[in-house]
Amino acid sequence: MSEEVSAQTRVRGRRPSQGEPVVDRALALLDAFDATHPYLTLSELSRRSGIPASSALRLAGRLLEWGALERDAAGRFSIGLRLWEVASLTPRGHGLRQVALPFMGDLEEVTRQHVLLAVREGDEALMVERLSSHGAVAALYRPGGRMPLHSTGVGLVLLAFAEAAFQERILGQSLMHQPENVPVSPAALRRTLAEIRRDGLSTFRRGAPGPIVSVAAPVHDAQGTVVAALSVVVPAENAEPRLLGPAVRTAARGISRGLGLRRAPGTA
Repeated sequence: MSEEVSAQTRVRGRRPSQGEPVVDRALALLDAFDATHPYLTLSELSRRSGIPASSALRLAGRLLEWGALERDAAGRFSIGLRLWEVASLTPRGHGLRQVALPFMGDLEEVTRQHVLLAVREGDEALMVERLSSHGAVAALYRPGGRMPLHSTGVGLVLLAFAEAAFQERILGQSLMHQPENVPVSPAALRRTLAEIRRDGLSTFRRGAPGPIVSVAAPVHDAQGTVVAALSVVVPAENAEPRLLGPAVRTAARGISRGLGLRRAPGTA
C-alpha cells in the first residue's frame, strides 16, 4: 500500500464508519439533559439524543468512566461531577464569580432575597451564580440556567449594552414576556433599553408565577466593556427600587473594580 493511500485511510479513520463523529454524538448525549430532565433512563437518553440505544449505551459507558456521567441504583444516568469541575475553570465564569461573591453576599445580607449574577451566552443570559436567603420569593431560574434577555432584569441590562447589530436582530424577533406569554412591544423595549443605558440601571417587574421586582446593574471589565449583570430579585409587595438601585449599582461597580476597571464608564 502506498504512503498516499495509507494517509487517506488514516484520515478516514478519524470519523466513525457512519453517522456523526463520536465527539458530536457524545455531546448530543450530554445535551439530552436539562433542568426538567436531570435523570434519564437509557431509552430516554436514546430518544432525546436521537442516538440508537446500543450506541448510546456504549458512549454513555465511556462518559461514565471519565466522570462526565453518573448512574444511580435504579440505572438512571445524570450529569457527573467531573463536568462541574471542568466547567468551573472557565475564565468568564470562575474569575467573575470569585470577584463578585463578596459583593453578592453583602447584597443578600441586606435584602434577604435573591442576588443574581449573569453573563450573555448566545441569545440568552446565563446565570453564573445566585445567592438566596431562606424564605426568599420563589425563583424562576437556577444557577447554570439560561434566561431570556428581553424579560429578565439581568437580561435587559446585557441586551441594553450589547452591540447595535445584535440588539437589532433580537428586536426583530417576535418576543414574548416569560412566563406570562405576553407579546413584547419592540417600541417599548427600545425605550426601556435606552433608559437602562442612560441610568445604568434596570427595574423589571414580573407578574407570574409570583409578583417580583428585579433591579439590575451592569458589570464592566478593565476595558469598560459590560461583561455581566448583577441584580436583586425581591417580592413586588413593599419593594423600593429607589432604595435598592444605589445598593445594586454600588455592588456592580465594586465588582467592576475587582475586574480591573479604574474609573466608571462615562467619567473623565
